[in-house]
Formats: sequence, C-alpha cells, structure tokens
Amino acid sequence: MQERSERTRRKLVHAGAELFNRNGYANATLGDIAGAAGVTKGALYFHFASKDELAEAVQQRGITMLNDSVRTLRERGVPPLQALVDLTHWLARTLHEEPAIPASFRITKECTGHQPVTDFHRAWIAAVCGLLRQARDAGELRGNSRWESAESLVAAAACGIEVMAGTGMPYGELRRRVGALWTLLLPSLVPAGRETKYRTSAPDTADTAAELTASCP
Repeated sequence: MQERSERTRRKLVHAGAELFNRNGYANATLGDIAGAAGVTKGALYFHFASKDELAEAVQQRGITMLNDSVRTLRERGVPPLQALVDLTHWLARTLHEEPAIPASFRITKECTGHQPVTDFHRAWIAAVCGLLRQARDAGELRGNSRWESAESLVAAAACGIEVMAGTGMPYGELRRRVGALWTLLLPSLVPAGRETKYRTSAPDTADTAAELTASCP
C-alpha cells in the first residue's frame, strides 16, 4: 500500500512538473495535473493540499537531482573545476530531458515573493559557486584572480544556460554552446596553459572514474 502511494506521489510530481513547465504556474490547474497523472483529484489532495505544496515538491525534486549530480561527480574523484564544467552540461541535458528542472526554474521566477518557498535559482547558483570555491581552495584557479569577479562571471554564465534553453534551442546546439562558453572562460580562471587539462565538452556517458580524474591539473 505504501509503495503504491509513493508511486502515485511520484506520478503527480512528474505530471505537475510537466504542466508547470509547459503552461506556467498560474495556468496549470490541479484538475489537469491529476488527469495527466492518471489519478483522481481526491488522490491528488491526499498527497498535496494545494498547488503551492505540489509546486514545492517539484522544486524539491529538482534540488534533489542537482545535489545528487554534484555528489556523484565528487564521489568519482572529479576535480572541482571539471565537476563544475560537467554540472553545467548536466543542466543543459536535464533542461531537455527532466521536466522538474525547467519547471523548478519557472516556478521560482513566477512565484517570487510568495509560496512556494524553495528558490531553485538560488540552489543552482549555490551549487555552481560551491564547486568554484572548492576549485579555488584546491589551487585550480589563478592565484592573482579577483575572486568576486570570477565568481560573478561564472555564476552569470551558468544562469545563462537556462535562459538559452528557454528560447527553445535544441539540445545539440545548447551542448555546443556550453562547451564554447567554457573554452572562453577557462583561460581567465586557471593558470596559463592549464586550460587544456580540462574537458569542455559534455562528458561521455561511457567515461570511467579514472578517465574523469585524468583531467586533474
């Protein structure tokens, strides 16, 4: 019974993400979400008392995915700066493949100043800046670089990926642009000549942990 309840909840969160992303927070109705999930409206209310609660669950799903991605990269031993590059490619891919990610961005933008309380934009920037700080502490960045300028530049560039995806840009083009972005950014972030030690393209799904860690400077 509990497993079935959890399955229903996951279906509702997925359907909510799809409709919030497609129609926007205001135009996505609970009736439409219940229908898309294949459950009754009563079943929806059993799990979520309001649209705000469902939108919060969608954003929490997005944040869980984000945190899991960062943790997986670091557990593989990927150096912080390479992990940051790979995380931006993860975002480019999930913006096209996983509705909870673009929906989380859209909910944050459309619900600023009121419920739901989670801010996915802030969580994304925190993940990006956290990896950049780890790269700094690991000695991967230029010693004479101005930290605030580097952090602001990388954070702005990382947020721009979601903006480009929002224009309807195909994933293949978005992936190429993310790689080109890092080709420009890395020389300003790392000591001269070290930029070639980092892979700027999307990681191959067949990459092993050993291959990923080989980019360590």
